[in-house]
Amino acid sequence: MDRPNIVLINCDDLGYGDLGVYGSTINKTPALDKMAAEGVRFTDFYVASGVCSPSRGALLTGCYPKRIGFGSFDGFRVLFPGAAIGLNPNETTIAGALKDAGYATKIIGKWHCGDQPEFLPTNHGFDSYYGLPYSNDMGRQIADPTIVDHDRLEQLRKRPPLPLIRDEDVIQEQPDLRALTERYAEEAVRFIRGNTEEPFFLYFAHMYVHLPLYAPENLVNASDNGDYGACVAGVDWTTKVLFDELQRQGLDENTLVIFTSDNGSRLQDQGGNNGVLRGRKGQTWEGGHRVPCIMRWPSRIPAGEVRNELASTIDFFSTIAGIAGAELPQDRTTDGVDISSLMFANEPTESPRSEFFYYLENNIEAVRDSRWKLHVRKEDEEINELYDLESDPGETVNVFDDHPNVVARLTALIESCRQDLGDDVNGFAGNDVRPAGRVKNPDTLTHYDPEHPYIYAEYDKAERG
Repeated sequence: MDRPNIVLINCDDLGYGDLGVYGSTINKTPALDKMAAEGVRFTDFYVASGVCSPSRGALLTGCYPKRIGFGSFDGFRVLFPGAAIGLNPNETTIAGALKDAGYATKIIGKWHCGDQPEFLPTNHGFDSYYGLPYSNDMGRQIADPTIVDHDRLEQLRKRPPLPLIRDEDVIQEQPDLRALTERYAEEAVRFIRGNTEEPFFLYFAHMYVHLPLYAPENLVNASDNGDYGACVAGVDWTTKVLFDELQRQGLDENTLVIFTSDNGSRLQDQGGNNGVLRGRKGQTWEGGHRVPCIMRWPSRIPAGEVRNELASTIDFFSTIAGIAGAELPQDRTTDGVDISSLMFANEPTESPRSEFFYYLENNIEAVRDSRWKLHVRKEDEEINELYDLESDPGETVNVFDDHPNVVARLTALIESCRQDLGDDVNGFAGNDVRPAGRVKNPDTLTHYDPEHPYIYAEYDKAERG
């Protein structure tokens, strides 16, 4: 069999319960529900961080964020326009490994691993890039009336225009966000049509459903869940477009499509849903880290399978490299495992991943194995909480005192992780961590010019995520 094409779809802030196949009764997701019926759906699938930049850096490198210096960014949880920090160009990404193996590589959509020239996607293994370098709420927006902090308001008012990039160049400022996902879909179709004779890797990183929520009028009018449901429908529509084009080009049977999200939903009465899971984006409760994951590859993955075994986005690199015949970096530690056995088996099988660690910035807060999850910290507070995720995925009943042997075993895992990756609050720097990239004299990609012919001088919603 020829090496497969790889399409990796990564949503922004999509919650565990936002798709029909994961329990939503209000959002319309027929294409994604069909994808699950024709492939494998994971129920216990995790991202390495509850916020954007660390999660995306981890996905690309197969490493926990702390290992690559992506736990925090000069006091911020994510990267902002003009930050001096970014994904170190010395790191090897999925795209870089696949490019070395002869794949055409492209990213469409949100990058959020650094906006300085040294950190852009074309310096990280991608042949080409089309999209936003960070979150869509980091352009110019009207003032949020709920913010009373004058300095904070001034900071927001001074944000640079949102840049749309092709490769290394800004090609538009303040693009119409209602039309942007359709432009992304067009770009993806063009890329697929241009690479029918060689294997390709397409990383489609949605703007949706990050705030502010902008969707085409027809999707808004058809939504039963306001602008949020319309944006989820936009994700579903794009998925249908991709599958349609793969079929038109005769590539469907030998293309692995992976669908997931970068972290859990924000909730906060904005339409998102993490199902029965406790917590939300930015937290180490299940609602912040457990996300949807669906994989479809008609010639290899059995249809209609559901996997309850533990897996993570940091496993994508090892898994995809094995499938595509690409090389993993041999000169540094990575944290992923090859989970292809979970993808291809038509019966339950043991996960190659035995544990998963939950970090909030540079501090370890929890660990889980196949069944149990131990919490030791929540932000500034030390806690002792143990949950049986098999019977209690919502983390409602603390059984810490009932299972001392489990607590002792998981505590030992945390202590080992502290030595390896670090834990700032307890004074551990980590024995095997690498620095993020850093430049001198950073600058934003754009600067506001009142004479520039923006289609939007500023966006008309105060929503920020």
